Amino acid sequence: MAPPRIESYRFGRMVVDGTAHTRDLILLPDRVIGNWWRKEGHRLIPNDLEPVLEAAPEVLVVGTGAFGRMKVTEEARRALEAAGIDLVVANTGEAVQRYNDLRGRKRTAGAFHLTC
Repeated sequence: MAPPRIESYRFGRMVVDGTAHTRDLILLPDRVIGNWWRKEGHRLIPNDLEPVLEAAPEVLVVGTGAFGRMKVTEEARRALEAAGIDLVVANTGEAVQRYNDLRGRKRTAGAFHLTC
């Protein structure tokens, strides 16, 4: 199975492999987890990343929203580092490009905030 491919993104909407999503989502190398909600809203903590940590990708691309409102906590950064997962953080528009570029070269996951 090919890793999920992001076809398009605009504020509040992302199309992945032909399916439109209007809620935040996680892309794992072999599946999509829709309707992703973080325990602390705009703060990304280790618990929010359990599916990513279990999937053990080489790299995680985090889209922090169109305006970068979601923040990756130091605890989340440390959990990813301890698991040997490289982290790329960018506003969601740029993160989409980075994810699509990396997905063909490395085992890549993505965690995307679609709005603010």
